[in-house]
Amino acid sequence: MNDAVLSLAGISKSYNTGRPNQVDVLREIELDVQRGEVVALVAPSGAGKSTLLHIAGLLDTPDTGAVTLNGMNLTGQSDRKRTQARRADVGFIYQFHHLLPEFSAQENIVLPQLAAGRSKTSAQERAMSLLDKVGVAHRAAHRPAELSGGEQQRVAFCRALANEPALLLADEPTGNLDPATSDQVFGTLMKLVRDTGLSALIATHNLDLAARMDRILRLDGGHLRAST
Repeated sequence: MNDAVLSLAGISKSYNTGRPNQVDVLREIELDVQRGEVVALVAPSGAGKSTLLHIAGLLDTPDTGAVTLNGMNLTGQSDRKRTQARRADVGFIYQFHHLLPEFSAQENIVLPQLAAGRSKTSAQERAMSLLDKVGVAHRAAHRPAELSGGEQQRVAFCRALANEPALLLADEPTGNLDPATSDQVFGTLMKLVRDTGLSALIATHNLDLAARMDRILRLDGGHLRAST
């Protein structure tokens, strides 16, 4: 029985760069991420991992193939339906935290919850609970510029999980940090994912971090293959 939170079937994507030949970024990608599974996506720069994550997260559309998220085939659906599915079921983490500089750590986590219809009191309580889980509750009132790089990224993790998504997509989530901080922050992320039972697809160049996940996939030449 397939209990996949994310299924990609026959996904291909090409770009016309203005040169005679188009660039085939993704070629017939097949991928299932099961419930509670954490999958590492390893790829060299320019191989298409960000494109793959954007398609998986419904931020981009493939030329061919189907994207199924939490049991719903979203191929050909309207932008409104895709946006609704993305907001309900997907959390994003990027290499840079992208926190709103004029808001506190807690407020950065509250805002997406308010947009999803949660009450302010409930949103504030969930924000504090998440901040506590990643060890920065004592920094809740601080703005991003007052936080260290590791603290900023921990807050970004909390924001991604604020609306209790089924799937977490992360693009080099610790790539902007020094090695020691990267290791600590990644450990925090993995604990958060495991504790909440999330499914996750995490792109990384770091093979040591990839080895801590359930499965490693390599993207090269547009093809996705299991790591051996």
